Amino acid sequence: MPNKFPLWKNMLILLVVVFAFIYAAPNLYPPDPAIQLSGQSGAMVIDQAVLDKVERALDEAQIEQFAGEADGETALVRLTDIDVQLRAKEVVQAEMGGDYIVALNLAPTTPEWLRELGGVPMKLGLDLSGGVHFLLEVDLNAALVIRLEGDLQDVKSSLREQKIRYRTFEVKGRQLIGQFRNEQQVEQATALIRTNFRDLQPQNQPGQNPLSLVLSLSDVAAGQIEDNAIKQNLTSLRNRVNELGVSEPLVSRQGKNRIVVELPGVQDTAEAKRIIGKTANLEFRLESDGRMGEVFAFRNANGLDARLESNAVITGENVTDARASFDENGRPQVNITLDAKGGWQMGHATRDNIGRRLGVLFIEYKTKLEKSIDKEGELVITPVPFVERHIISLATVQSQLGKSFRITGLDGQRESSELALLLRAGALAAPMYIVEERTIGPSLGADNIQLGIQSVSLGMALVLLFMLVVYKGFGVFANIALSMNLLLLVAFMSLLGATLTLPGIAGIVLTVGMAVDANVLIFSRIREELAAGASVQGAISAGYDRAFVSIFDANITTLIVAVILFLIGSGPVQGFAVTLSIGILTSLFTSIVMTRGLVNWVVGGRKIDKLWI
Repeated sequence: MPNKFPLWKNMLILLVVVFAFIYAAPNLYPPDPAIQLSGQSGAMVIDQAVLDKVERALDEAQIEQFAGEADGETALVRLTDIDVQLRAKEVVQAEMGGDYIVALNLAPTTPEWLRELGGVPMKLGLDLSGGVHFLLEVDLNAALVIRLEGDLQDVKSSLREQKIRYRTFEVKGRQLIGQFRNEQQVEQATALIRTNFRDLQPQNQPGQNPLSLVLSLSDVAAGQIEDNAIKQNLTSLRNRVNELGVSEPLVSRQGKNRIVVELPGVQDTAEAKRIIGKTANLEFRLESDGRMGEVFAFRNANGLDARLESNAVITGENVTDARASFDENGRPQVNITLDAKGGWQMGHATRDNIGRRLGVLFIEYKTKLEKSIDKEGELVITPVPFVERHIISLATVQSQLGKSFRITGLDGQRESSELALLLRAGALAAPMYIVEERTIGPSLGADNIQLGIQSVSLGMALVLLFMLVVYKGFGVFANIALSMNLLLLVAFMSLLGATLTLPGIAGIVLTVGMAVDANVLIFSRIREELAAGASVQGAISAGYDRAFVSIFDANITTLIVAVILFLIGSGPVQGFAVTLSIGILTSLFTSIVMTRGLVNWVVGGRKIDKLWI
């Protein structure tokens, strides 16, 4: 019984080998630390003159750099040492001024021919490249209150249109509560709300005043609002991270109300915390012309304050673009562009209020640490969220405003740049607070990489030795397939853009151990067939054919577990699941198809009396 593969199977094995070498090769070229320069405005040209200025500043600061390049939109300068990356950024930022954005980056060194084929190195996670980890908690209750406040204005307008009188209507906790003069008005209001506001449900509570109307959001509406708040905050954070220019960031949801932000390679942790952790919004309110409204202080105004109306004309949600610049007197400002709805609302509000002042209210969500002593006498530090509101601009409306206008009265260029960044990134649907912060240095990440490589190398060496000792010649086939399996795993992870983490390395080590399981089953079966008196070629064929079902079942069940880990896990767990899943699929191919191809090539079709196994 000859053991031969058809031509197409041999060609498939050859193509897989070529694929593995090509797409694993980019990992032999580690990226260079670099700084990247771009303009605050997309219209700014970053040409050779700008690049020359950057390089001169670095040379004067005695920072070694090389291979600078500019493409009209960005400039990239490579550095010889990652330890000077942060200092280089500070030097360039000071030289170029606030019109430019300077970001830390990692410049690829992969040869051009590999890049043209789509070859890229594996992405490294936070634990391998160093960086910053933030865990933020979203205040979902605040998202519901914000929605109720919006519904409150709509309900009041509808009641006035239908001439249904009420005494008061306000938000209390997570409910809208209205007071009426008689029960007929309550019934009319209830019927109107049931028809026009299906998300609001009237509540009948024991002992409730018959002249009161209590409204709560339905469970479905509340759940949708909370989910949308998380999604919008995720989008806003991703936009902010993109503005920072961080290489391969991770922004993902964790649990019901938390978001994880990991910024690999970031050394300027203060800058990252200021941008990522600043959960702020803007409201544009007209100055109150009476006692009604709310009093807010000016930022750094030594006790000065102003009374603004309770209702906002527009919020940061209506901003589509924001760019920092300078006015005709050289003072920092932010040029604002609104969406169609915001432009109409701004025009409508300012058309009839020329001569009144329009205030820009900056709302920032912060966390302070409160110290207390527990029952055991231990010091306990508890993060307590709070909100700061202050006026950053209060200017007289000279004419009707539209979709474009500017904010002035800012403290400096840095504040204008940060405010523009936050507005461009999009408004938050709910406030967020940093509940955990971790920093991993680049040296620790390098140590993790070295230890990971050592663990993979040691594990693989022991497995290779075991297979040679136990299965002799066939152990050579298994070892070749095992090496190709590792190469193929790296190639797929690079091509798919998967991020390698420390748990991912653990998944690779586990894959190395599991990859030879199939060959152990096959070779043991071949031994059994030979012991039962089968011919060499018959034993080889039976060994592969009869062991396949057991191998397939065992690997599929493990793959199912890995997929579940990826779907319900987060961060490190997902990293482990990704490498394990890819490793299972590649090991199935190499241990069954590739080893049999090698066996067929060496002993297939030959008359052999004794098999060295």
